[in-house]
Amino acid sequence: MKPALLVIDVQKAFFKNPETTQSLNQAIAQINMGIELFREKRLPIICIQHMVKEIDLLPGTERFDLPESLGILPADPHIHKTYGNAFNKTSLEALLRELQVDTLILTGYCAEYCVLSTYRGALDLDFTPVLLRGAIASRNPVNIPFVENVNDIISYGILKKLLS
Repeated sequence: MKPALLVIDVQKAFFKNPETTQSLNQAIAQINMGIELFREKRLPIICIQHMVKEIDLLPGTERFDLPESLGILPADPHIHKTYGNAFNKTSLEALLRELQVDTLILTGYCAEYCVLSTYRGALDLDFTPVLLRGAIASRNPVNIPFVENVNDIISYGILKKLLS
């Protein structure tokens, strides 16, 4: 098993209201634990950011930026996408193949859209996708348990043991 951690769409633009902000902040706490573990094990961490030209969600705008509380570094690979599925018309698959990754630990926003679309896209490409429990967020947090319950999920503690 060669895993990579994917951090999907945790961008300033999505901190829109108190409920979404709370969901994102809770997920960031778990995502950062995953980031620390992957850095310690020298495993790939890939940041995926959503772009929407029509609403000026583009590189170079503050809304496109990552929140300061997220542990992503400029040196981490960054993939920019325009579809929910992070594999659709991006270089993500090529990067993962180059890194010889076969397992994806998925985190980020929005659980029922981009995270789930990327999960299914990974399956279509014969990767093994796994959600990191507590590390996905939504504008409608009641959808998170549904997404976690119908897909493969792993807790931080189990992930840490697997990577030991």
